[in-house]
Amino acid sequence: MTTKFSIVIPCYNEEKTLQNCVERVLALQSADLLLEVIIVDDCSSDRSLSIARSLAEDHSEVIVLQHKTNQGKGGALRTGFRKATGDFVAVQDADLEYNPLELKNLLEPLWNQRADIVLGSRFAGGGPHRVVYFWHCMGNRFLTFLSNMFTDLNLTDMETCYKVFRREIIQGIEIQENRFGFEPEIVAKIAHRGLRIYEMGISYCGRTYAEGKKIGATDGFRALYCIFRYNAHKLPLPMQFVIYALIGGVSAAVNLLVFLACLSGGLGFTASTISAFVLAAALNYFLCILLLFRHKARWNSFMEVLFYTLVVAASGALDVQMTKLFWAMGNAPWLAKALASVAGLLFNFFGRRVVVFPEAVPHEISNAEEQTVTGTTMGQAQLDGETSRYP
Repeated sequence: MTTKFSIVIPCYNEEKTLQNCVERVLALQSADLLLEVIIVDDCSSDRSLSIARSLAEDHSEVIVLQHKTNQGKGGALRTGFRKATGDFVAVQDADLEYNPLELKNLLEPLWNQRADIVLGSRFAGGGPHRVVYFWHCMGNRFLTFLSNMFTDLNLTDMETCYKVFRREIIQGIEIQENRFGFEPEIVAKIAHRGLRIYEMGISYCGRTYAEGKKIGATDGFRALYCIFRYNAHKLPLPMQFVIYALIGGVSAAVNLLVFLACLSGGLGFTASTISAFVLAAALNYFLCILLLFRHKARWNSFMEVLFYTLVVAASGALDVQMTKLFWAMGNAPWLAKALASVAGLLFNFFGRRVVVFPEAVPHEISNAEEQTVTGTTMGQAQLDGETSRYP
């Protein structure tokens, strides 16, 4: 039985290695493995696109897609995944830091129907490993550790390029990240689906910056953000509450600082109080969206803001009444206010979790239904910013 294998190669200014990379990928082809090589040129400014087109003319297995504007690795993969028609889909960087011949090894758990996704780990042995940057290694291990904490997986290399999927799986996942944030995003989303994930050791020949390495410190911070963004809303409620308490603490500090700044600037007491409260509430709302809850999980934007405003108003009224109650019970004013603040923090959290940002109840579907839905969606998808297909 012949298996069709789609390999997506995101490419941005890789004229030095692209041809060698594709030729090594094509060497995987055999009687039982039919290849589909999808090169997505992400608006390269060098000869990458012309090299890709030349390869497509010489090899019927090669398809070339072009972005008119640079969208980043995640954007290129999003385009390539939509075009894939193979039974399995893999990612192959054009820079040859990874050995394409090892992709066949990663297919084995998928062929045997033991896995839905297989990841190649640079830190689990398996072959030669070029010695390059210590702090890059530490950064990768830290991000993997943090990702594992949030996803409850035990991966050794979350940031690996080598990820091989069943096609219906990857085409059924909406990819939002445009750059290297794709890695923590996709790991989070496959973890939340409860899919069968395998990991295998691979070799690695990392590049230096002088040789063209592109990932930088900003991508590391983005990965850190993505781990929170795509996992926090799935954490157990106690952990969500801890994150919300941190958000609440930042908002409270801003409230105090703005209040003092307004007073020192000559604004009246009431105006300063209202201004500080409104700004703190707005900051709280945006931090909740950025780090904890899913924006528009069920409501549209207007309804979400409306419910948020109602919860804030109810929280303010509750704070006043609870403070009066605890004071009437004989507590000192500072203790009455502190107890009311704790009650308000709990009310705010559950108000946001249940009313403002409620999680839609997931609809469980079978693999066959998933393939049908995915096929319909993908058939209707339009590839924004891409030009013609080769050959």
